[in-house]
Amino acid sequence: MKGLSFFRTIQAKLIIIYVLLILIAMQLIGVYFVSSMKNSLTDNFTKDLKARAEMLSILTADKFGSEAGTADEETAVESLRGMVNNLYINGAEIQVLDASGKIITTSVPSQNDYVGQRNTQTVVSRALQGISDNEEYIIADDNVRKKVVAKPVLSGDKVVGAIYIAADMKDLYATISRINSVFLSGLLLALALTAVLGVILAHTITHPIKEMTRHATAVAEGRYNRKMPVFGNDEIGQLSQAFNYMTGRLRDALSQNEEEKEKLASILANMSDGVVATDESGGVILMNTRAAHMLGSEGPLPEGAPLDELLGLDHEQSGSLAQGNAQSAMLHLSPMGGEDPNIVRVTFTPIHRREGGGIAGTIAVLQDVTEQENLEESRREFVANVSHELRTPLTTIKSYAEALDDGALEDPQLAVRFVGVIRNETERMIRLVTDLLHLSRLDSKESSLRIQQTDISEMLEDVADRFSFQIRQKRIHISTRVREDVASAWLDRDQIDQVLGNLVSNALKYTPEGGMIQLEALKNEEGMLAISVRDSGIGIPKKDIERIFERFYRVDKARSRNMGGTGLGLSIAREIVKAHGGSISLQSELNEGSLVTFTLPLKQEGGSAS
Repeated sequence: MKGLSFFRTIQAKLIIIYVLLILIAMQLIGVYFVSSMKNSLTDNFTKDLKARAEMLSILTADKFGSEAGTADEETAVESLRGMVNNLYINGAEIQVLDASGKIITTSVPSQNDYVGQRNTQTVVSRALQGISDNEEYIIADDNVRKKVVAKPVLSGDKVVGAIYIAADMKDLYATISRINSVFLSGLLLALALTAVLGVILAHTITHPIKEMTRHATAVAEGRYNRKMPVFGNDEIGQLSQAFNYMTGRLRDALSQNEEEKEKLASILANMSDGVVATDESGGVILMNTRAAHMLGSEGPLPEGAPLDELLGLDHEQSGSLAQGNAQSAMLHLSPMGGEDPNIVRVTFTPIHRREGGGIAGTIAVLQDVTEQENLEESRREFVANVSHELRTPLTTIKSYAEALDDGALEDPQLAVRFVGVIRNETERMIRLVTDLLHLSRLDSKESSLRIQQTDISEMLEDVADRFSFQIRQKRIHISTRVREDVASAWLDRDQIDQVLGNLVSNALKYTPEGGMIQLEALKNEEGMLAISVRDSGIGIPKKDIERIFERFYRVDKARSRNMGGTGLGLSIAREIVKAHGGSISLQSELNEGSLVTFTLPLKQEGGSAS
């Protein structure tokens, strides 16, 4: 590890730089020198081969010309063999070929078996075509590089044969290798001397830096009283003086900064509003805990995260924010824990630079106004619904009263019918106002529960008896079923009677003649009393099930009013069940009926489950 840490020091880097500079320079020189030397030796070797091939071509042409027609073939071959053997080239094979490419003679005795066979190499083919410049490199079977040269033998303008020379380049490459060895030895010696000089020079530079590093570490650890020794008046000495001055200023600045930081952190941590600060590019640099919760950030925020993306601003709002013109915006943000989105009012305040103008950043203050907005929306919706529900019967009453005033009183039958309508609408308003008062008491917790031990079976039978007349009229079959483990429970009998009355009333309204209504009580898996009302009525569409317990919500508004409903029955039932510490739910399929189930805790006077 110590060896690795040495190579991370400036001293090692300086030495490596010097060595690398020399190495690169020597390598460039060596590459150029060796390449030039290799090219020169190769060119000279090739020129020598070509010259010998040219001379042998001329001599062979003379032999072909002098022997032609005057001596037999064997005499001509002997003459050529002697000439080839006399033209000695170290490590080379010389072949004399006739016009068809057959080997007439060769300078290598071990290759005599090839005499009479054709040489099919490309350079030979080109030479027999009269092309004089033919050369190539080959690698023999023994992995030895060879230079191949072929020259045509011309008798006048006619090609009568060819000269083929394959010369071994082993000696040439051996010479190049020796040159490389000499150059490498010089390179190593130069590098060794450079490394020694680099160590000496690097030490004179790095020693003051090491001292400064030790003092900087001491300052980082909070020891601001350490003084850096000054080594001379050069640049490093001036740096030491500046370091000492900086240490003093830093000591004062950090002390003041810590005080301000503690004040700011305390203020931000205890704020009920969220605060987010950004830099001039819009990246978040500061966020308090409340803002992180409102923005749904469970971990540390990525440094420099764009504020417009974090808040989900649209293009226009992002442009205004970048220009410092954004004032405020109402946003829907999801908090941590996967809760429903909150309504948040965000107020933007640009941070202006003291000098030169421009915007240095933005402060965004996040205020959760979900509760206020929900209350306001509920109030507006409630007022609108109540106004609408009251306006309809009042308009009807007014119309029929005017009709009676205009002469309908003179017609007894018509007058009786009009008075009946006015009476029905008046009763409907009374029911509406009564339900509203009941809801108001439940909302304000003014309606206290009178808990008493109640016989569940008796309660369900009473509810069924209460609607016996309507049940017989529509020929509906109603049944009650109570499990043995829930024979009795502690609850407000009157309130739960009202819940069951509302549920059974709804089931009767929307169940056709000959249908079925079933009341059942049992103990569920959570150990609570579960009472359900099942019918075989028309059912409720899936899109309306989520809103069925909202106040004044009706699936079919016109039909509900005609049946005398106020739209508050299920809302009242939900509030009564909640007051008992239970819950209510509805399951329904269109044209297949509905199942409403509410749960109540099975409590005795002592508070334990029965």
